[in-house]
Amino acid sequence: MDLAFLKARGLEKRYGTQMVLRGLDFDIAPGECFGLLGPNGAGKSTTVRAIQGLTPLDAGSIEVDGLDVATAAPAVRARMGVVPQMDNLDPDFTVLENLLVYGRYFRLPRAVVRQRSEDLLEFLALTPWAREPISALSGGMKRRLTIARALINAPRILLLDEPSTGLDPQARHLIWQRLRSLRRDGTTLLLTTHYMDEAERLCDRVAILDHGRILALDSPQALIAAHVPGAVLELRRSDGRPPDPDNRHLQWVDSSERVGDTLICYGHDFAPLLQHFGTQPDYLLLQRPASLEDVFLRLTGRDLREAAGD
Repeated sequence: MDLAFLKARGLEKRYGTQMVLRGLDFDIAPGECFGLLGPNGAGKSTTVRAIQGLTPLDAGSIEVDGLDVATAAPAVRARMGVVPQMDNLDPDFTVLENLLVYGRYFRLPRAVVRQRSEDLLEFLALTPWAREPISALSGGMKRRLTIARALINAPRILLLDEPSTGLDPQARHLIWQRLRSLRRDGTTLLLTTHYMDEAERLCDRVAILDHGRILALDSPQALIAAHVPGAVLELRRSDGRPPDPDNRHLQWVDSSERVGDTLICYGHDFAPLLQHFGTQPDYLLLQRPASLEDVFLRLTGRDLREAAGD
């Protein structure tokens, strides 16, 4: 990519004996929505903190809008908005006051901060609650206010750490609409999420990380085509016992794997399987398109990851 808004080269970070980042390289184009995906402990949060200049690297470099983060971190952060994983709004201020006070940290004129605050409340559908205390807001409203606060300095790049975790479908879709609008207006987005459907809907490209390395980087559609072509058929028994198709049936699928009580088949033509098992009442079948989640699980595995952070 010739014209990159963000360039990461050879990122390495070690905590004690643990290597968290192992030579990460990626670019983000201006106005692109770029996703960082990975299981717990993959290195996502360390990468995002390094981009903010909050975590010093052991090796490598990061440039944002032509500025080296290592030598110009304050100037980089002035161009940046950050939506943390956990909302950290000030409970002593009203909804509007949270924006007014935060905007002053950027030394913006009061009139500019007020106008932007009112515009952002309208943009995130929060105007009716402008004078309300934070305690009066639902979880989705708090999340939207956190996004509004991150936009108060009109950032060139917006870092979003799990922006829709724990939200109901209505709140998630509203946030997705607003993020797409920001991208159309030229804001560069860097998104970390455990919701693969969110990444599939929003991201132009995604990088799948594990153990501090990038396993794959491309558009969601290209990754699906490369790693899980065709469709998916999930086969399970209603009594909880593992399904037991023989090789005569599995010869029609490209590949398959057993996950607990489910047999997951990958392929292009499931007609023979559907014809055979669809008439058996003790079998449950789900046929669906391949998704980014299938790619993610194929590349990173299905084992649970217990980590305090990443």
